[in-house]
Amino acid sequence: MITILTSENMATIPECEPFVQPLNLDWYQGCVEAISMLRLDVIHPVVSGNKWYKLQYYLQEAQQNQAIGILTFGGAYSNHLVAAAAAAKTFGLNAIGIVRGLHAADSLTPTLKDCVSFGMQLVFVTKEEYDRKYDADYQATLNEKYKGYYIIDEGGAGAFGVKGSETIASYIPDGYTHICLSSGTGTTLCGTRRVLKDGVNVLGYVPMKGGRYISKDIDSYLPAHLLSSYTLFDNWHFGGFGKQNDELVDFMNAFYATNNIPLDMVYTGKMMFGIQQQLAAGYFPKNARLLCIHTGGLQGNSTIKDKLIY
Repeated sequence: MITILTSENMATIPECEPFVQPLNLDWYQGCVEAISMLRLDVIHPVVSGNKWYKLQYYLQEAQQNQAIGILTFGGAYSNHLVAAAAAAKTFGLNAIGIVRGLHAADSLTPTLKDCVSFGMQLVFVTKEEYDRKYDADYQATLNEKYKGYYIIDEGGAGAFGVKGSETIASYIPDGYTHICLSSGTGTTLCGTRRVLKDGVNVLGYVPMKGGRYISKDIDSYLPAHLLSSYTLFDNWHFGGFGKQNDELVDFMNAFYATNNIPLDMVYTGKMMFGIQQQLAAGYFPKNARLLCIHTGGLQGNSTIKDKLIY
């Protein structure tokens, strides 16, 4: 259980401890020695997976700064926005979500409806304005407009997000040769990579088209000797972030039938599809022992729930 300690004794979000679940041997037999999954998705029904770990120190900082609320960024299908909205409500903070795309206001996605249900105020901006989210002048404008709000970068990226992600490594047992995780901003990969032993291979599966550009952000938080200690793949994006098709849905259903683990279509589903492709191609050595991190975000399946068997 991860507890944020402040003078106000902040409550703890996680309701369940994460655990390591071995995959069914039938899923990988003959390809590698073992594959297991770190089930971060079970810790909380909304603030699940890596979202809590990335948010925890930002929330602490917001309370210590006596902020009236948090302000953060995301798209119409952002797991981060939902998690931030729910966490803010739990800790008695207001929440504002800057949403990418004016069109998103016309018909709220299930994700954005969830944000509203947790009390988040949604502010829709153009793509051009959204792309300025890391610009110092733009953030100064937001600070002036939304006085008393603490700004959290998209996806919980940044130093506090990396620090929180380091906690995830404490749930990874020794003996694995490869640690695999989906990487949207690279924050979780960076945090875990900083703590894991140098000899462990860390593989990041980017769910965006041409997404290996996130290596620049990852490298900015890694010491020099770890800059070449991870590998990114952006082959399995299925058309782009949040995109999916019948092939991915069929894979997710088959994976659940074999392993009794629900996958999300945005992150972990695409990662496991990619790993299956790599197994078939002989990418991993026969003696490899893989640990795949389930980063949560199952609420992202809301648009395809009628197609899933779970």
